[in-house]
Amino acid sequence: MKFSERGDRMALSLAPAHLKRYVDIARLFVKYGRGPLAEDLSRDLPDSDREVSADGADPEELARDLEALGPTFIKLGQLLSTRADLLPTPYLEALTRLQDRVEPFPFEEVEKIVSEELGVRIAKAFLEFDPVPIAAASLGQVHRAHLRDGRAVAVKVQRPAIRERIAEDVAALRELASFLDKHSALGARYELEKTVETFGRALVAELDYRREASNLSLLRANLERFERLRVPLPVDDYTTSRVLTMDYVEGRKVTDVDPLSAMDIDGAGLADVLFRAYLHQVVIDGFFHADPHPGNVFLTEDGRLALLDLGMVGRIPSGMRDGLFRLLMAIGEGRGDEAADRALELGERRDEHFDEAEFRRRVGEIVAECTQQRVGDIQMGRTVIAVARAAGESGIRIPSELAMLGRTLWHLDEIGKTLDPSFDPTVSIRRQGPILLRHRMAQRLSPGNLASALLDAKEFAQEMPRRLNRLLDVLSRNELRLHVDAIDETELIGGLQKIANRIALGVVLAALIVGAAIVMQIPTRLTILGYPALAIVLFGAAAIGGIALIASIVLTDRKGRKA
Repeated sequence: MKFSERGDRMALSLAPAHLKRYVDIARLFVKYGRGPLAEDLSRDLPDSDREVSADGADPEELARDLEALGPTFIKLGQLLSTRADLLPTPYLEALTRLQDRVEPFPFEEVEKIVSEELGVRIAKAFLEFDPVPIAAASLGQVHRAHLRDGRAVAVKVQRPAIRERIAEDVAALRELASFLDKHSALGARYELEKTVETFGRALVAELDYRREASNLSLLRANLERFERLRVPLPVDDYTTSRVLTMDYVEGRKVTDVDPLSAMDIDGAGLADVLFRAYLHQVVIDGFFHADPHPGNVFLTEDGRLALLDLGMVGRIPSGMRDGLFRLLMAIGEGRGDEAADRALELGERRDEHFDEAEFRRRVGEIVAECTQQRVGDIQMGRTVIAVARAAGESGIRIPSELAMLGRTLWHLDEIGKTLDPSFDPTVSIRRQGPILLRHRMAQRLSPGNLASALLDAKEFAQEMPRRLNRLLDVLSRNELRLHVDAIDETELIGGLQKIANRIALGVVLAALIVGAAIVMQIPTRLTILGYPALAIVLFGAAAIGGIALIASIVLTDRKGRKA
């Protein structure tokens, strides 16, 4: 497939092996894109595919189109749902709800994969193994089983050849992203190739079920203090890169709870503990379950909430946690100007024409709108995404961690409203703030941090006498010199001399003109054109000097601008 333009316009040849994917992506651009690129793609497609304009595009239809393209594009849609700087809010909402629901693959393939990965037949490894999956997604499907000791487990099995298919799709996306980076303002501004590379690494990590098993163990340990939450533990001996065995959780999706059953549960308490647990994950642990959509949060038989599917997790560096915490606190307490400050600290300015006053005004309006809503209508996730979007549109590159946090909070808003229609996340943030602050202070006073500080102090104390002796020796020999590079003295003096010379020449020229005017009044027999000759000479000298001064100024200034 080849995109081309006449004359000096751009041309691109694409690998034939990726032809079908290029056509699929081109159709998406034609259907939902705008501008010259979409027009170029449209010219290369068959007439039957030039059917839809972006003006009438439905965000929900975009989600359905991505689902139809398969697992790579479903995951790409989930990634795009975190890019508030790229897509309008209706598209973010549609993609945030994007879930992969596909037909299961045959049990014969399941038996083959499990036997290859575990090294034994299913009948020998498990006491029972249900051939009918309880869930099927784009990357794999889950079966209920029992170990030989009777322990109930859920076995997640990866789809056959899914890695090869995803590798081809990511390669096609990477080539197109590289093309857009080089030939479009959109690519140059948002660094699409780097985004695709990050997406590819995340998808490869999600295909390794051993990583998910490690994530389950880590999250289980981090949330031990929250007794009303449950995280299934993996069975390490029955887990490989393509097979994940973990505790089976008996329960149902939060959104499947009917109103009559909801009366028997403590919805308000569960919503509050879930939100507090996520704040703890983000601010204290720096590791959080990043995909808590309703299908991944179950209400168990004993009235607890279970967090499932840890293929997608977020990790936040220690230095960024304080900034995110302050941003959430500023939003929760309705301090719009402080929220703008925190967003500026977290982001990176990429536009020299950044309008800070306009950005602060927009963030102030977003935060005010959040805090002025009725209880039950407040959505913290939507507010965080709106702040991130305002930053992106204003020329600030936002960190991916902030965008992912906004998407996570968006899901939590939905679950919180399901459990308790009057749930207010801002109240939970304000109430949890002092507790999180104490935990952060305790982290800084941990034995590891104290040991590091003591080692630094020890090194400082050891080096201090030697450095002090060297300083005293230099002082005693009168060799102390202060070197300042802030000003180039030679260039400064040269500039002052030029200014002084111009002023002096200007004074001389003024004197010549004044003298000529005085002499003009004195009668003399020697004249030029009827005027005293001396006066004419003085006027001529002043004119030549003035022209020379003007020429010198113009030439010097022009050289300065070129330098």
